[in-house]
Amino acid sequence: MKGSIVSIHIAAEPGGDLQPLDSAELVAGCGIRGDRHFAADGSHADSALTLIEEEQVELFNELTGLSLAPHDTRRQIVTRGVALNDLVGTRFRIGAVEVEGIELCEPCAYLADHLKRQFSITEVSAPKIVHGLAHRAGIRARILTNGNVRVGDRVMVD
Repeated sequence: MKGSIVSIHIAAEPGGDLQPLDSAELVAGCGIRGDRHFAADGSHADSALTLIEEEQVELFNELTGLSLAPHDTRRQIVTRGVALNDLVGTRFRIGAVEVEGIELCEPCAYLADHLKRQFSITEVSAPKIVHGLAHRAGIRARILTNGNVRVGDRVMVD
């Protein structure tokens, strides 16, 4: 299975604006350096990295009539061409960095409310947003090795 990174985004503070990056430093057990979830003590090792498929956001938009961009989901890495849900419980590579899929990153009420406020969505309720993104909102991954990743890097299962 081969896909690629479409975009990388971080936010320095919880709820802060997302900043697009051309490349990012992934630190084993800690996260993406500079991101709000980065924990130098490894306290967030199992949720250090979030990924979402661009194709799943496109499907969500088709089903709801909305026009969210993949980064609007606040996931850090957007991919294309790889079925991320299938990688839960699997070790895989993003560029030269080894990671392990831990769990689905299911949507929450915070995300739904954030999207409704950000886009002044009135035609779709928060529960419908959560339901529409259920099992489509990407995965959480543990970073196993240090390294840099770039937009365009391959996502591969060895």
